[in-house]
Amino acid sequence: MATQKDSRRLRIKHSIRAKISGIAEKPRLSVFRSNTGIYAQIIDDVKGHTLAAASSKELGLVNGNVDNAKQVGAKLAEKALAAGVSTVVFDRNGYLYHGRVKAVAEGAREGGLKF
Repeated sequence: MATQKDSRRLRIKHSIRAKISGIAEKPRLSVFRSNTGIYAQIIDDVKGHTLAAASSKELGLVNGNVDNAKQVGAKLAEKALAAGVSTVVFDRNGYLYHGRVKAVAEGAREGGLKF
């Protein structure tokens, strides 16, 4: 059974996803955060393919703090630019735009992604 907080986030997530979608020219940057890590991926929704992904686990970062989230965003931007993606649509996935989610976005912007 989902908690009230989870069901609220899922309702917000569905509302966001109804408005945005990733296409080949401008894929979607989706962020997921857990208690122990942060994960980000760039998705082409038309084909259903993940073009680039980065996570705190992949980078060997132990805790999920704001500094580590910024590093994940920078690593994702590096991989995206190598894959030929320079502009994205940001999908906060139902989370508030602050803290670790905001840090991923800032890291990706500093890495060269435009959104």
